[in-house]
Amino acid sequence: MPIAQDPLSVEVTLPREDVALVTVEGYLDVDTATEFQHHLANQLHHGRRHFLLDLSAVPFMDSSGMNIILRVYQEVRELPGSVHIISPTPAVRRILDLTGVSITVPVSESLDEALERVDRPQAAPAEPEV
Repeated sequence: MPIAQDPLSVEVTLPREDVALVTVEGYLDVDTATEFQHHLANQLHHGRRHFLLDLSAVPFMDSSGMNIILRVYQEVRELPGSVHIISPTPAVRRILDLTGVSITVPVSESLDEALERVDRPQAAPAEPEV
């Protein structure tokens, strides 16, 4: 009989009407990813366009967690919206960097920094010179 891990804890607060701060605590893996996905889908349903994912209390994340982050990133880009990761633990940051997720989804060190990025207009890709 497997030993049960600590359950995933997900708390959602609203710094602003269209911004959801999703604070995650615990292992974000194949066993807990569905719960995480449910919270994000619920916030999308309620009109949130920007997601700030606080991963400072996530000691481990596998591909299931990364896939959910990338999926919500794809969904909110069309709104337009954004996803930002806040203060990932060193182990999670390493996974984000090794897989290239941190290139696609901005990583901030604080809530204030992430909110500044939400407010900053996205720069249009540079046109190649001819």
